Amino acid sequence: MDGTERIVTLTVAPRSELAARMDAVLTGRKMAPQIAFASVDLLHRICAPKRLAILRAMAGAGPLPVREVARRVGRDVKAVHRDMTALVRAGLLDRDEGGRMSFPYDGVRMEVDLMHAA
Repeated sequence: MDGTERIVTLTVAPRSELAARMDAVLTGRKMAPQIAFASVDLLHRICAPKRLAILRAMAGAGPLPVREVARRVGRDVKAVHRDMTALVRAGLLDRDEGGRMSFPYDGVRMEVDLMHAA
């Protein structure tokens, strides 16, 4: 990566870590794009393999209509629309006034720490 690519990091983080990150952003510190989930289970539910295929098909493509995304991933339009709506709610996709959706990043990085439960 040459530094011009925009990569969003998906991670699992406690509220305290999110609050510290928010403070850093509010004080003007530049931060890499990150979307945090409350649990590993939630991250995996939102980022299921078929949804990751949607993100891959949309990376760097600009706004696309749902039908085009469905064509690119070889799936039913209704199912793709449902998955894209979930990705919008999770903050991974943006929707414009015309209903087209875009993935504003060039790629996704996932960071998950699996620790022994005490």
